[in-house]
This record gives sequence, structure tokens and C-alpha cells, in this order.
Amino acid sequence: MPSVEIVAVGTELLLGQLVDTNTAHIAATLAAAGIDVYGTQTVGDNRARIAATLASALERADGLITTGGLGPTVDDLTKEAVCDALGLDVELDRTSLEAIETWFAKSGGVMRENNRKQALLPRGARVLANPNGTAPGFIAFRADGKFIASMPGVPQEMKPMLAEALVPYLRERFGVGDAIYTRVLHTIRIGESEIDHRIGDLFRTLENPKIAVLAHQYRCDVKLMAKASSRERAEELIAPVQRDLESRLAGHVYGCDEQTLAGAIHALLQQANQTVAVAESCTGGAICAALTAVAGASKSFVGGVVAYDNSVKMQLLGVERPILEKAGAVSEEVAMAMAAGARSRLGANVAISTTGIAGPDGGTPEKPVGLVWIGFAAADGTVKARRYELRGGREAITARAATAALGLLWNYLHKREPTGSTYS
Repeated sequence: MPSVEIVAVGTELLLGQLVDTNTAHIAATLAAAGIDVYGTQTVGDNRARIAATLASALERADGLITTGGLGPTVDDLTKEAVCDALGLDVELDRTSLEAIETWFAKSGGVMRENNRKQALLPRGARVLANPNGTAPGFIAFRADGKFIASMPGVPQEMKPMLAEALVPYLRERFGVGDAIYTRVLHTIRIGESEIDHRIGDLFRTLENPKIAVLAHQYRCDVKLMAKASSRERAEELIAPVQRDLESRLAGHVYGCDEQTLAGAIHALLQQANQTVAVAESCTGGAICAALTAVAGASKSFVGGVVAYDNSVKMQLLGVERPILEKAGAVSEEVAMAMAAGARSRLGANVAISTTGIAGPDGGTPEKPVGLVWIGFAAADGTVKARRYELRGGREAITARAATAALGLLWNYLHKREPTGSTYS
């Protein structure tokens, strides 16, 4: 099977100053297109090292894909290194030059001589147009036909270039007939081990589509991957397995593919013509952020309060001082009072709340770091709270608490009584 290697260029990647998301995106896109990735590498902004890396990789793979180092500055050296590795010189590509001139004319910026340099491409290269920036991509060829495809490092420029120009070229070059199509089922309030228990036999018996379980912060995805000649054929393979999975995981699947947990909650709220309010302490607004990230959220989200200090809990949510003094801010009683206060004072049908110890300090033997109480209140008079002991650092605890709270809310709206966590 034809294969490629991915080389990310940038000293900032080696220093850990920037997280390389490009390599992961390129690898996933190529895999979905049926193109095998032989390996990945990262190299700094050094012309000789980039050239050596490319030359070595070309001995293993049929072609290379680079990202980064195509800008106008002195440390953008990928193009020069590609020429070194392939034994090529550069030539002016007038179409690219005109595109760069047009870009600056429309943006009102001043085009410098170093921008003109971006239109100097390896001789005989196939140009990958970049309507989203000034750096054109290209595919340069070695004498034996092996190639190096270079794209910008800016994700907003690289991603459309990859999808619209490079992948179609690679599929045609390699004669790829089948591609991999995916469907991702999103689950909540069920752990990875329980999912494995329910669907483990499918791992052993299915070949096309295959399935995989991916654990996230306090929720799991089940991914179906079908290899087929078209989306329609892939759907035929995926559909019966999806129905089987949804049956086995009944009550835990809140959506698929692009659906978010917050989006699923809004859909259920709006179907029932209901609204939600939020009171947060340890999650610091993460739940509100998730809910308001959904288009049309104003139809079902009325508002939220980040009540970090006890005075805010009392003044804005109506939590009584004796409750705080007796039970403490991180307690079942306060979580319930916060949820009830948010619901009544903001005029919502349902409300959720969080109070906990995210760390790294502040824990005690009785109330350790990671202890979170999630409160729930509904217009029918239901007021409850659930205790969670979450693991990880501060960021992980906050993220998991927000997901757990949204899961509790989804569970209720999905016509299931809120119960304790099913996570192992």
C-alpha cells in the first residue's frame, strides 16, 4: 500500500511553545481517505536539518507532507530545504505572485519583497493555491517520481488546502478506491469498562465496520469505521451496527458525530418548551460556556451565576448562612440550595449547580481534593444532589465536573431519574 510521512516544521514545536495539532489533523484526514501514514516527525527551523530529515524520510515512504515554514520571514526555510533534498532550484510562479498581490490589495496591507519570495517555488512544482493566506503550497518531485507536498503551518490555511487540493491529488496518484467513513456515537454516564462489557463481542467479530471506544473527560465515544467506495455504501455497512450499539447502550447515547452534550440538552429542553439555569462554583462558568456555545441557546438557557464566594451564594442564590456555616460550602446541602436558588431566582424550569474542591490545595480527609457536589432542581419540586470524587489535576477536575453536571441534566431530561454515577 502506498504510504506517506508527515513532517512538522517549527522550532516552537520542539520547545513546547506550540502544540502540534496539524500532524494529528493531517494523519486523520489521510486515514479517512484511505492513505497510509508511515510515520511522523518534527524538526526545527534549520535548513540543513530539515533537508536531511526530508531526504531520509523519502527513502522509506512514497512521498512526504510537510506543514510549516512557508512564511515570508528569515526562519521560514522549508521551501529551500525541499529544494536541497530534491536537488532543485526555484522559479517564480506568476500565478502565485498575482494571488499574493491581490491578497494585499484587498486587505489594504503593504506587500514587501519578502512576500514576493513566497511566489518562488521549486522548479516544476505543482502549486497548491492558498485563498486563505499569502503562502502557496506546492508538490515538488524528485527525479524518480517521489514527492514532497508542502503546506503552510497556519491551520486555517492548511486544513482547506489539504481537503480541497492535496487529498484529491493523493487519491488519484495512488489510485485509492476505498476510503474510510466514520460515525461516532457519544455516550454519557457510562464508563469505558461497562461499554466494553456490553459490546466486547463486536470488537472480536466485526471487520468492516470496525469499532473503537475513546474515553474523554468523564464520557466516552464509540467510533464506527467503515471502508467503502462511497458514503452511501459505508452507510449501508454502518447502519445495522449503529442500531445494535444504540440498543446495547440504551439510555446513554445522547447523539452522534457533531452533536455535543450541551446541544443534546438544548434539543430536549426546546422540545419540552423548558428552560435551564446554572449556578457554578468550582466549575467557574464552564457549564454556562458549554451551554451558550450552542446556536439558538437563548431559547432554553436563561442565565447562570458563578458564585465562588459564600457572600455571592447568599446574596444572589439565597443560600442561607446557617447552611453554609453548618455544612460548609462544599456539601450536599449547599449544592441543593444553589440549584434551587438558581431555578427560582432566574425563573427556569430546571437548574443545576456545582460546588467542590478542584485543588491543588484546600482538601481535607473528610473533603478531599476532587470532591464535587452537583445539585439539581426542577419545577416539580425535585431538589437533589449527587456526590462525585473526581481524579486528576485542577483542570481535569473542573472539566469532569462540568461534564458530570451536564450528564445529570441530560439524564433527567431524557426521562430517566437522576442516579449516582455509573463510572467505575
